[in-house]
Amino acid sequence: MNQISLLLENRDVQAVDGVTFDRLNPITGDVATRASAAQIADARRAADAAAAAFPGWSSTGPTLRRKILLKAADQLEAKAAQFIELMATETGATAGWAGFNVGLAAGMLREAAAMTTQISGEIIPSDKPGCIAMAVRQPAGVVLSIAPWNAPVILGVRAVALPLACGNTVVLKASEICPGTHRLIAECLRDAGLPAGVVNVITNAPEDAPALIEALISHPAVRRINFTGSTRVGRIIAQTAAKYLKPALLELGGKAPLIVLDDADLDAAVAAAAFGAFMNQGQICMSTERIVLDHKVADAFVAKLATKAGSMVAGDPRKGSAPLGSLISTDAVDRIQGLIKDAVSKGARVVTGGRSEGTLMSATVLDHVTSAMRICTEESFGPVVGIVRVDGVDEAVRVANDTEYGLSAAVFGRDIARAMEVAKRIESGICHINGPTLHDEAQMPFGGVKASGYGRFGGNAGVAEFTELRWITIETGPQHYPI
Repeated sequence: MNQISLLLENRDVQAVDGVTFDRLNPITGDVATRASAAQIADARRAADAAAAAFPGWSSTGPTLRRKILLKAADQLEAKAAQFIELMATETGATAGWAGFNVGLAAGMLREAAAMTTQISGEIIPSDKPGCIAMAVRQPAGVVLSIAPWNAPVILGVRAVALPLACGNTVVLKASEICPGTHRLIAECLRDAGLPAGVVNVITNAPEDAPALIEALISHPAVRRINFTGSTRVGRIIAQTAAKYLKPALLELGGKAPLIVLDDADLDAAVAAAAFGAFMNQGQICMSTERIVLDHKVADAFVAKLATKAGSMVAGDPRKGSAPLGSLISTDAVDRIQGLIKDAVSKGARVVTGGRSEGTLMSATVLDHVTSAMRICTEESFGPVVGIVRVDGVDEAVRVANDTEYGLSAAVFGRDIARAMEVAKRIESGICHINGPTLHDEAQMPFGGVKASGYGRFGGNAGVAEFTELRWITIETGPQHYPI
């Protein structure tokens, strides 16, 4: 069993009164991690520590910030085996998925390190004689970062890396589902030489989350919030942030469509669809949840996908190298099975899969899905994908956009100009042509529209989220005033 405490000012600290909570292994039910259960006083102490560290860190030059972030990337990679073990026990993830998390997260730290010298402003021509006008980006202050469990190393690092590069200090509220994994990220930063108080980690029991989040958002030193997670919780975060007039960056749920046009390379589309739908058991915000098929190629595509999906079986990640691991909980299995039963009762056909054993569920494909079925509109967040058959481009676009979500999408077609026109009509923050809906790079403007949230992580777009843009002038000559 992994035992962890809060991390405040680079020190291991017990929660008030020594309260703890247990995260259970989703497969075995054993205690995976026993973590300190922060109380409101602990949350305020974390924000105070970040506020005290802000003047020093914000005035640190880019070379030192870059050096620490680069060293943290090395530390992350050096602890890969620990991350893999923690993700297996806390979330049921496969070793392949956990290793990918570590690799991409290390790249995110290195990209953030590169951005330390790219936080620039501009000189703006002024109509006023003798006036030098500048737009200057400065660190915002304390950033509250709230990360999820499904890609815990990637999204935990993303929550803190660019804010740190921009000169902010951070309170990381770890997920209740993977507290050990998120805490280990902060240990990598501490071991890389990050000064005390620059990153502070709060772990909490699930029932304490609403009060803790409100206490942190309302804290005077907290100037930015970034949250990755469900749309339901994102709405609460947005409402709370609005109450205190705090800017929030929200990356929320998705119902990603993959459109297969009548001229698509079917083998390429099938490979991308299977990867996009079933990687990490479909528990990714960008997961392919709907395949929108032109009826001219539908039968051939479904046959190929059935063969591919049939090989994607789930297994205990501790006992081998099965392509799929565990779902996060039995509740998730029950919810997904409910979606499948609803679809079948309304005319959908199970092409492959559909069964589960405990929290293990192999790849499932549903054909002849319609808008009357819950699977067509509700985010499944599991290893199940629905196929909607359409007649032509216009209907494909309509079906793709017939959702409250708008994070990622994909279009497959050999005529690139035609596919590009389709991509431009899809209501999503991200769209890939002849590639899967799953694609993430640290330097890209990552985010969604509609109920998938607002704001962008990554690159210059991310810098804009985590800095204040200020107008500063210098008067170089005598001033003349009308009164």
